[in-house]
Formats: sequence, structure tokens, C-alpha cells
Amino acid sequence: MTAGPARDVTDGGIAAGRPELVPRLEAFRGELTGYCYRMLGSAFEAEDAVQESMVRAWRNLDRYDEDRGALRSWLYTIATNICLDMLRSAKRRARAIDLGPSWSAGPSLGTPLPESAWVQPIPDHRILPTGADPAEVAVQRETIRLAFVAALQHLPPRQRAVLILRDVLCWTAEEVARLLDTTAASVSSALQRARSTLKGTGMISTEPLCQLDETQRALLVRYCDAFERYDVENLVALLHEDATMSMPPFAWWLRGRAEIRRAILGSGGACADARLVPTSANGSPAFGQYRRGGPDGGYQPFALVVVEISGELITGITTYLDPERLFPLFDLPMSLGAATPV
Repeated sequence: MTAGPARDVTDGGIAAGRPELVPRLEAFRGELTGYCYRMLGSAFEAEDAVQESMVRAWRNLDRYDEDRGALRSWLYTIATNICLDMLRSAKRRARAIDLGPSWSAGPSLGTPLPESAWVQPIPDHRILPTGADPAEVAVQRETIRLAFVAALQHLPPRQRAVLILRDVLCWTAEEVARLLDTTAASVSSALQRARSTLKGTGMISTEPLCQLDETQRALLVRYCDAFERYDVENLVALLHEDATMSMPPFAWWLRGRAEIRRAILGSGGACADARLVPTSANGSPAFGQYRRGGPDGGYQPFALVVVEISGELITGITTYLDPERLFPLFDLPMSLGAATPV
């Protein structure tokens, strides 16, 4: 499945008696994608779930009664049921650092795991509201960071829905109870258990994820410059001493500036002569990484790199080796000419 432009829910000749409601349905696509992404941990599955939600809503518009509930609540009910169905037989998605102890730098990356094993990245522009209150956007960015989405995977699906609806989207217990066809007391109990489980994972940072300041933007400029020049010493100097580096689909991951340095130096210059194109993922800076290899001396997609920053240093680098699927999702070009400006 490859994500692309949002499909018109009226495609396929589906009939409904209230076409005036379709624009109102579409207005919820972005926030609904964010909700489904937090539930499922995959941008591709989230877009499938949202599209199915839109189609089901469109097919049943003639049965929708505004007197019984808001259109938004009705649509979230449909999306929640779809996500719960998708999660019935799904295994927990994770990050590499959640799967086992760190490795030592060496030639082996281990055996690749299937796509379904990983929390996948999502572009900020597909789910973060534009023109919204900065405080609201900050909260939304916090709750799509890779660590938070990975922590959500430890919750049973219904608890996951309760926590997202209550703590992220700020629904009342009564509203969530109506959505899940249960009681407000049951919702409050599920929320308490979910919060306790998340706290017990130790995976969620208490440090707020803020907009990048001038110092951090300058840090990214230095990172890109060192990366593209294959200046290992200057690149490593930008890392926190306990920084992590991982490379899905491999369970391999490293902790510490020294191990990361050894890995880069031991790669035989595999990252030399690379180009980086900026984007953003999961509330963090990200880059499309390209390697020279085109017939005209141009650059071909290699990986999506998500960079996490704390203070004035880089604390995490996650390199997703799935450019064929991820670059279209992030609207990144599938090739760069030798002279293409970045």
C-alpha cells in the first residue's frame, strides 16, 4: 500500500442522499489521520483506516442524525471501530531500542524484520493543524513523537483509544463512553490503567518538544554540512554522549557517541557523497538521504532520517531504509540531479 493524495470518498459511484455533508467530512481528514496514526503506529495503515472511514460515512450519510450527535463524533466512532478491527490480530509495533539491548559497532546489522514490526514515521504536514493555536500544535507534536507512539503500542487497543481521546484530544469521559458504547466510570478506569502502563514503560520523555530555536537550527545546518562532506569527527561532535542510532528494518541499534563514531568509520565510506533534503516527521526534523548512483551522475533515494534534538545536541538518529514507500509519503523527489540545489 502506498500513500498518495487523499481519494475522493465519492469515487466508485457510491450513492448518498446528503452530498452537502461531504465537505464537512473531508474537513476532518487531517485530525482523523493523526488519531488513526497514534492508534496504529503506521502512516500507511492510518491513511487506509481514514479512507475506509470516509467511505463508510459517505455510504451511510442518509442514516446520520445530527440530533443524536455531532458529525465529528460519528466519524470518530467509525474510525475507532475500524482501528480496533485492524488491531485484533496485529502485533505490537516498536522502535529498535525497545526490542533489546544496544549492539556494538560491527559489520553485521542482523536480520531485517517485516514492516509490521516497526513504528513508522509520518509527515508533520499530514496531521498537524495549520493556522492553529501554537500551544495546541505543540501538544499535537508531543503526541506524535516516535517514543510516544511506541509507548502507546503497549496499551490494549481500547485503552489506547481511551487515552488518545481523553488525554490527547481532550474528549470528556461521557463523550468517550458514548463512542465506545460503555460507561463513563469504565472510561475513567481504563484511562487510569493506561496512564499507569505508559508511566511504567519509561519510554516517554518528560522534556517538552518545543519549536526549534536559532541554536538548534544552526545545529542542523552543521549536521547537514558534516554529513554531506563525510566529516565524521565534526558530525560526531554534534551528538550527545548517550545518543542513539538505529536503522529499521534492522533490530540493530547503537548507544553512545563513541559507538556511533566506530560504526560510521567502519562503514567503509558508505555515507560519503550523500545529499540531504529537509522535511519533518513526528514533530522532529527529518531528511531525505540520497546517494550518488544515477546514470547521469545524480542521486538516488536511500533513506528517511529522523533526527531528535535536546538542548544543543542531537540525541537520536533513526534511519528508515524504505525510500520507495516513504519518499512519496513525504513528498520527497525520487531522484536528484548532480547539480540539483538542496
